[in-house]
Amino acid sequence: MDIVSKPTILSGITPSGILTIGHLTGAMLNWVRMQDEYNCYYMIADMHAITARQNPAELRQRTLDTAAMFLAAGISPEKSTLFIQSHVPAHSELTWVLSTFTGMGECSKMTQFKDKSQKHSENVNVGLFTYPILMASDILLYQADLVPVGEDQKQHLELTRNLAQRFNHHYSDTFKMPEPYISKVGARVMSLQDPTSKMSKSDENQNATIFLNDKPEVVKNKIKRAVTDSDATVKFDVENKPGVSNLMQLYSIATGMSFPDIEKMFDGKGYGDFKAEVAEKVAEFIRPISEKFAEISSDKNKLKEILSVGAEKASYVANKTLRKVYKKVGFVNF
Repeated sequence: MDIVSKPTILSGITPSGILTIGHLTGAMLNWVRMQDEYNCYYMIADMHAITARQNPAELRQRTLDTAAMFLAAGISPEKSTLFIQSHVPAHSELTWVLSTFTGMGECSKMTQFKDKSQKHSENVNVGLFTYPILMASDILLYQADLVPVGEDQKQHLELTRNLAQRFNHHYSDTFKMPEPYISKVGARVMSLQDPTSKMSKSDENQNATIFLNDKPEVVKNKIKRAVTDSDATVKFDVENKPGVSNLMQLYSIATGMSFPDIEKMFDGKGYGDFKAEVAEKVAEFIRPISEKFAEISSDKNKLKEILSVGAEKASYVANKTLRKVYKKVGFVNF
């Protein structure tokens, strides 16, 4: 399929921590599958990261680590455009224009703004308030047809569509109207220490999360310490047995087995045998990604070259959109 005829898709991850097995199953494996069917732009959203205060050296390292993990998971720079958001100035430039089309009420009603304001009450900044406009710019610059969105991002895509429609109506057709991309439901991985909560890269308890750069022995130890329940039966029942169900989910991810087949396999066996088997299979599942990540990270120059080429490709497309916008709003262009 020619690149011109492929629908365009854009997605990204904020480099606020080391990526987890949840990012792999919930996003990146889908992204890898999309590369042949779509014209894909995948970004490391470092501009979004600074709405919360960051340690500069850590942010730089996490940004490169996130890019390396994208590549380790199977994102191909030959098939997709991989870039760092701040390397394409058009993102912040379009954000300023779109902010003049956005009402105060539209930003203030965003659920994520309310949640993050409570979480970072010591730093409720204007960037936190307006970052959905930056997200709209991310999408509209590349004339994205589709955007993979989770529940927590639906509001932001709705704002993006409203801004595109408003701008197009006020001037003339400039932006494509992006649609949500509903991918195959990725496995929802929960915390190993609190299986009623989603696994998080920012969890203070390191034993709660399987990171994609964890060594096999670390993965095994975390799973062996995972919370289960007093009834030593391997049965998928999220409501009554969330810990065991989460381990079954991980086993299913690593092996491709269905829950009924897993139940049959461990019928009559205790949690000790079950955890040992889950630990073994998940460690093997993570191992090639962890090893590939280490290999890519060891060659910083090559990684930076890939990101530099990606930024150049992204800038070419983004600047075409920005020039149209600047012309339509009346900015002088020599």
